[in-house]
Amino acid sequence: MSPSKDKKTIKKAVHIQDGQIKKNNASDPDKPLKVTALRYDPEKNNSPVIVAAGTGFVAQNILNVAEQNGIPIYHDDSAATLLSKLQMGQEIPPELFQIVVNIYVSLLNLAEGNDVGDRLF
Repeated sequence: MSPSKDKKTIKKAVHIQDGQIKKNNASDPDKPLKVTALRYDPEKNNSPVIVAAGTGFVAQNILNVAEQNGIPIYHDDSAATLLSKLQMGQEIPPELFQIVVNIYVSLLNLAEGNDVGDRLF
């Protein structure tokens, strides 16, 4: 499932775990893994939309689907906690725009020099 280049759809998965890049929750089994996935389609929405969110097992499944589909993953405890409080299908409210901008800027920086940029836009 790659984003449509015609619509310039952007999909991101946000994985949060103690501010570090981790694929699972092995270092702290008492702290559940939190994941929020975003999609931005400027033809349909004014800001990115929550398309998936979950904790624990559901969060791991969201991460697995993102990895299998080449969707970039950004890791940040604070961002995941805040974004996970939003409802499915909800657009990101203006007060959280800076968090989402930081996510996109980080992913764009990562994309420089490889094909990740093609999957972002």
